[in-house]
Formats: sequence, structure tokens, C-alpha cells
Amino acid sequence: MAGPASFGADGAEILSGLTGLAAPWAVRVAATLRLADLITGDGTHIDDLASSAGADRDALRRLLHFLAARGVFVEAAPDVFALTEAAQMLREDHPARLRRWLDLDGAGGAMDRAYSGLLDTVRTGAPAYPKVTGREFWEDLAGDPHLAASFGSLMEAHSSELADDVVAGYPWDQIGLLVDVGGGSGALLARILSAHPHLRGILVDLVAGSPEVAAVLEEARVADRCESRVIDFFGPLPAGADVYMLRNIVHDWPDERATAILRRCSDAAGAVGRVLIVERVVTTDGNQQELTGMDLRMLVLLGGRERVLEEFNTVAAAAGLRLLTSRPTTSEYWLLEYGAS
Repeated sequence: MAGPASFGADGAEILSGLTGLAAPWAVRVAATLRLADLITGDGTHIDDLASSAGADRDALRRLLHFLAARGVFVEAAPDVFALTEAAQMLREDHPARLRRWLDLDGAGGAMDRAYSGLLDTVRTGAPAYPKVTGREFWEDLAGDPHLAASFGSLMEAHSSELADDVVAGYPWDQIGLLVDVGGGSGALLARILSAHPHLRGILVDLVAGSPEVAAVLEEARVADRCESRVIDFFGPLPAGADVYMLRNIVHDWPDERATAILRRCSDAAGAVGRVLIVERVVTTDGNQQELTGMDLRMLVLLGGRERVLEEFNTVAAAAGLRLLTSRPTTSEYWLLEYGAS
């Protein structure tokens, strides 16, 4: 008779790695308390850590023992904890900016908590975030300045990671005016304008009039070539630009709403303008863990989705657009250029 190990060991190992809840939350608590920033030199004593973090000594010690057993921290001496390579990534100054995504007091934590409503989402198809928090995601950001600032910080860091691909991946030297639709802090638009001194830009976003946006444009020394307009992209957009860029916008929305945004871009672009979608494109040879992970996040948060190229073309066609060029980058992102059909 076959024993359980003979037909279940591999499956049990997979499921044990996916079902444990303590580790994901323990890492997030460590990130929120900024433990990696508080630990210095060869290690810091638990008493000093608890005092600096504003935490209960015994509870914090047990948390660190749990994480040390899993390689996140190391107990260098009794009750003295030091950083490992993994813990270094939780420092605020680490270029990956992972701590910000894991901070339970910020937008990353708010998004993560929405997964507690995943069962209802799978049963109904509706996003979980409103059910868990009581408000739509964008409504929550609009009503909470701290949450909005945190989300903006996450998006700015992401723009920086993607900027090189976008700057190198499109013939910006052939256009004169670029509208960044839903461009957030303006970080990506500023990078493009910095690389192409002839180019002018218009930033369109509900936060476009904020001091943070002004600071980004001033720091990049492009404020004299860039307007900021507080506009809802479901309404009319500035007409007559050469390119209307949407970076990580379409995947936030289900098909009908995505088409409505693209229709506004199409109307503004007219017969000769272009609509440039900068997004992940789902492919069979892509990073399936990353692609499916983001797809599930969009579903839970907003009811949006990641799309294959044909699905982008479908929502674009409904907005009166046809695909002109598709340019893959070094990441999962593509630059999809559309014109009037």
C-alpha cells in the first residue's frame, strides 16, 4: 500500500510554501517598524530596538527570532540582532524600495489587506478592496492624504525603474508635444523631457496641481516645458498633441472603463495623433509568477486585469484605435502605439 509520501510529498511542499500566513505578515511588520534601519553595525540589542521602534520588548524579540530562523535577520549574540542580505533589502535607502511596498501604514499595506476579500471576489467577480475597506480604492486615496502620498511614492519609484526602457523605446525625437495621461507625480514625463530638450509635455492627473508634482518638474529642470492640468481622464483631454501616453492605466480598469479612457485619448489625438500604452503584455514566455500576481492584484483592488496583445487591441478598437507598432522592452513592459482606425 502506498504511503502519503509516495504520492503527496511534492504537493505538500508546494502548498506549505503557499499557505503559511505568519511569514508574510512578520516581514511586513518588520518593514513597517523600520527594523532594518534601526539595526546598526554588527547588531543592536533588543532593548534598544524595542525602544526605538516603539514596540513591546518580548513581542519584538519573538518576532525577530521567527524571522532569524528564516534568514531575514541573525541573532549575532544573545538578544543582539544584525542584518542579513535579505534584511538589507528592507532598508529605506535600498534601491528596490521594497520597504515602502511592505509598509502596513502605507498604500502597500492597504492594498495587501484587500486580499482578505479574495474569496468574495472569486465568487462575484467584483473587486475586494471596497468590501474590505468600505471605499473604492481611488476614493480611499482621495480621502486620505497620507495614503495618497504613499501611493504616489510607490508609483514614482516604479516610474524610475521603467523610465530607461520608455526613453529608449520610442522615437521621441519625432514628436513635439506629449500628454502624460494619469501621469501621477510626473516622474516619467520629467525623465522623457530631460532626455529630449526639444519636447514639450502636459501632465494630466487629479494630483497634477500638487506641490509634489511641481517639485518633481522643477528638480528635473523641465517645468518651463511642462504644463500640469488637474483633469479626470474620463473627461475631455487637451487636444492636438502628438502622443497621449498611458503608463499602467489601462490595466487598472475592466474593459468597458478602459475603452472609455482610450476613447478620450482617441478623441483628443484626432486623425494624426498617437496613443501610446505602456504596460505589461501577457505572453506565454513571460514571467508567469509576476504576470499572474499582478493580474490577481488588479482583480482584487480594482476589477482590472493584465492583458494579452489581442485584448489590448480589442479595447482599443472599441475606442476607434488600431495598433500601429508594438515594441517590447527589456522587462515585461511593451510600448503599444495606436492611431485612428
